[in-house]
Amino acid sequence: MPEEKEQWDRIASDFEMLWNFPQCCGAIDGKHIAVKQPPRSGTSFYNYKGFYSIVLFAMVDADYNFIYFDIGRNGSANDAQIFNNSSLASMLQHRRNNFPEDHVVVGDSIFALKPYLMKPYGSRSRSAKQTIFNYRLSRARRIVENAFGILTLRFRVFTKPIESKTNTVDDVVLAACTLHNWLRASVPGYFTTGLVDEEETHTGEIIPGQWRKEVGQLPAVNLNLSNNYSKDAKSVRNDYAHYFWRRGAIPGQWRATGIDPIFARCIPEENELCDDDDPFQVNTFFMDNDTNSEE
Repeated sequence: MPEEKEQWDRIASDFEMLWNFPQCCGAIDGKHIAVKQPPRSGTSFYNYKGFYSIVLFAMVDADYNFIYFDIGRNGSANDAQIFNNSSLASMLQHRRNNFPEDHVVVGDSIFALKPYLMKPYGSRSRSAKQTIFNYRLSRARRIVENAFGILTLRFRVFTKPIESKTNTVDDVVLAACTLHNWLRASVPGYFTTGLVDEEETHTGEIIPGQWRKEVGQLPAVNLNLSNNYSKDAKSVRNDYAHYFWRRGAIPGQWRATGIDPIFARCIPEENELCDDDDPFQVNTFFMDNDTNSEE
């Protein structure tokens, strides 16, 4: 886990440069590690997917490195406790480890919306601007899903139930995550062409990575956290939505979502921010080349 502001700034810079999500310091998710039923454990390790497991909960940076992992929770443990009882949740809430005050992490809809944790808008009565936000958040949070896929593809021990004591399984997962980071930084061949998901820049089409063909979709932990989020959290998400809708637009988001970019440019929304009130002072562009061809 980074401890200095400069480290967080580098991660945020990578998320902006690689995934066009400013002021983001990580993507979070969970993965079930299949295990053989521990002796005399009853159903405590039996998860909702129908197999015995322990949970790997992780946060990754923009370059598929694990920067936090919590290992060993029982597969049947209360899903909300996995995140709420983690040191990561406490660190984010209290902005420890020099985590920047105005930065966030991203997660799926199973998480609770917080000022420091962005999740998608719900599907009911979603506006065009909110649809664009969901698309942009999905691009950023797909990193953690790919990291889990690479881990399983490269460390084949995770492709079937591990027949070891739970403490040993925890050590195996810890070792694999650590080795993944080292190999990612030190061995060019660890990441081959086409291994992870790629995006066609101008259409937004997602090209599935090799790991999906060999490993398949990996189950995410169902973290049913509270939906009682604060107005501050909503305001932060709305700021992002406005920014992605106007000054922070990127090639491909319009075609990927089926939204006309001319509509985004010409139709103001009630109470929307002026461009001068842009909450993210970063170097971006507004699709000039892409929209001119359709005007």
